[in-house]
Amino acid sequence: MTNNLLVIVSSGNEAPDKAMTGLMYAINAKKNHWLDDVQLMFFGPSEEMVAKSVSDSQLGKVLRQALELGLTPVACKAISDGNHITTELKGLGIETEYVGTIISSYIKKGYQVLTF
Repeated sequence: MTNNLLVIVSSGNEAPDKAMTGLMYAINAKKNHWLDDVQLMFFGPSEEMVAKSVSDSQLGKVLRQALELGLTPVACKAISDGNHITTELKGLGIETEYVGTIISSYIKKGYQVLTF
């Protein structure tokens, strides 16, 4: 069993509470040192929801908290480019990468994957 976790937030405007739950778990796991390593990824509909969030929204505040804790969120570049939101995501401190190989790499390293 590993003490490393990849949290993938894929829910968007259709289930914002679910997306927030994933984000909050990643933050708390990092802040409270529940695990050795916590990685955070936005994938699919969550990318657009995050890109459209405003800094004073609850989501914006929680995202800033994640960044302040040292989490470096990654979003799928293929999706963000397709939705023309890459610039917005980068402006929020979210890296954009092609995530297929990244996800596979974490799985090969034994990371547990939680999807919200």
